[in-house]
Amino acid sequence: MTQPNPEVRVPSRFGRDPTAARSGENTAAALLLAFTVVAIVWANSPWAHSYSEFWNTEIGLRFGTMHAELSVKHLVNDGLMAFFFFIVGLEVKSQFTIGELTDRARAAVPVIAALAGLVVPAVVFLLFNPSGDDARAWGVVISTDTAFLVGALAIIGPQCPARLRTFLLTLAVVDDVGALLAIALFYSERIRLVPLLFAAVLIAAIAAVRLLPAGRGPAYSVLAFALWLALFVGGVHPTLAGVAVALLIPVFTPERQRVEEAVEVIRAFRQSPNSEYARAATRTLRDSISINERLQTGFGPYVSFLVLPLFALANAGVHLDRETMAAAVRSPLTWGVIAGLVVGKFVGITGATALVRATGIGVLAPGLTVRRVAGGAALSGIGFTISLFIIDLAIEDPAKQDEARVGVLAASVLALALGWATFRITDWLSPPVAVGMTLIREVDPDRDHLRGNPNAELTLVEYGDFECPFCSRATGSIDEVRAYFGEERLRYVWRHLPQERVHPHAMDAARASEAAALQGRFFEMATRMFELQDYLEWEHIYRYADGVGVDIRKFDEDLHSARVLHRVQDDAQDAELMDLGSTPTFFVNGRRHQGPWDAASLIRALEAGDQPAG
Repeated sequence: MTQPNPEVRVPSRFGRDPTAARSGENTAAALLLAFTVVAIVWANSPWAHSYSEFWNTEIGLRFGTMHAELSVKHLVNDGLMAFFFFIVGLEVKSQFTIGELTDRARAAVPVIAALAGLVVPAVVFLLFNPSGDDARAWGVVISTDTAFLVGALAIIGPQCPARLRTFLLTLAVVDDVGALLAIALFYSERIRLVPLLFAAVLIAAIAAVRLLPAGRGPAYSVLAFALWLALFVGGVHPTLAGVAVALLIPVFTPERQRVEEAVEVIRAFRQSPNSEYARAATRTLRDSISINERLQTGFGPYVSFLVLPLFALANAGVHLDRETMAAAVRSPLTWGVIAGLVVGKFVGITGATALVRATGIGVLAPGLTVRRVAGGAALSGIGFTISLFIIDLAIEDPAKQDEARVGVLAASVLALALGWATFRITDWLSPPVAVGMTLIREVDPDRDHLRGNPNAELTLVEYGDFECPFCSRATGSIDEVRAYFGEERLRYVWRHLPQERVHPHAMDAARASEAAALQGRFFEMATRMFELQDYLEWEHIYRYADGVGVDIRKFDEDLHSARVLHRVQDDAQDAELMDLGSTPTFFVNGRRHQGPWDAASLIRALEAGDQPAG
């Protein structure tokens, strides 16, 4: 067996574990549940009086004759929860700008399903509470708790959950938007015009912060706090300041120019380590990633592991004594909350999904069915965080608040049980098939563009795009991987996935590479186009073809042939069947690689795939 090249060094840890984010979400859900249990136990213990006394304790600031006071509970609900809504806003902005919601046909199903999941539960609730003060609490049933939803999906463990999880997270984003609008429009009182006009000025100032040459972080912080105060004084719930700021923060995918600048500065630092280059490297690396993504990464863990557990501790402490439970059993408010969340969410989301799919307005992702969505719709009845949040806004009577909280807690348990039953039944009736995790077309040395030993024990397949800057950068990783394993042990295969929506010359470049391949110059042509991928007009492509030594007349004839076009389309159609939506996408020994594609990560994945099972 060929030994790895000792000149190629593989760091023991480079890049984030692809399961780390999912594990963190599950841990956050478990922590949220634990603090909920603690709150209930505390509120029903011999020290129950201390629960309300602690959360109603007033804290404040005084400066001369001016002073401001908030209870500890309001500090959590009005202050810390602004960070929760800030993270929600960042995710909304990201999804609509560069995420799942940019594909309108694919996004239509979860968006319409989410809208139905907002309206139908409210209608169901109002059937139980058509008038009076309780009717105002319809907002309690409209939102799904994303953290508990993700945690419940992990606990139940349905088969092939990846695509369903993406669908539900997309749905949850739209769901959050609806809940935020409801809070802003229906649960804000004592509106004061002057502070709100000042808030509008602050919003304009926040939008202009991106134009500052430096100091954007402090500027965002100061203006955001001022906006929170303006909304608080103006009568609009101040947590919405978090959403407003988040929606004004730029989001973009990493740009090639900024990545290249970071690489150049790092190269300079490697050659001459000093503090000036270190600061420049830190700054250019930071600027190559959008502020939106950096803030989600930076603030997200604090919200998940601190803010939300504290919120649960402050709001889930319902008194479960005999009197409260007896009142809840007889209360239309409690049953309205339970029916709205459990029945309304299930019927609204499942029904809308089936209708949209049947009418052709939108399409479900490959491998996703209405039956699978039904299980997720059942789990969407877990409406914990925002449900408890709106209870305090919509209901003034403490006894009624407890009845509503009982409904939320009961609905969460019933929704979990209904989701479990739905998944077990549907997985038994029609076992799902994982999409895109296995290479559907086996490597064929007579067909595929291959480097290395055709019969090598290890295989690395890349689906790429000649105009994709990250495919260009990945060529360096691939060279290191090939050098590490050697020609005899590894075969590398290129397949086409031109992203024509964002790369207008990708299909032309793919056809040009196939025309060059008919004269045995595929990789030479590919290398040239990657080196000069900013210049892929036809005049440039013909010049590159001449430079790699092909017969231009035959190249031109082949370029326009059906054979070349179909060859590219075959790869692209295979990618579509596997639901590959981005480049580069790698398959390691026939299994889809998830996570970073730096050399070290690919080497580890190949070595792991080479180990015997067990």
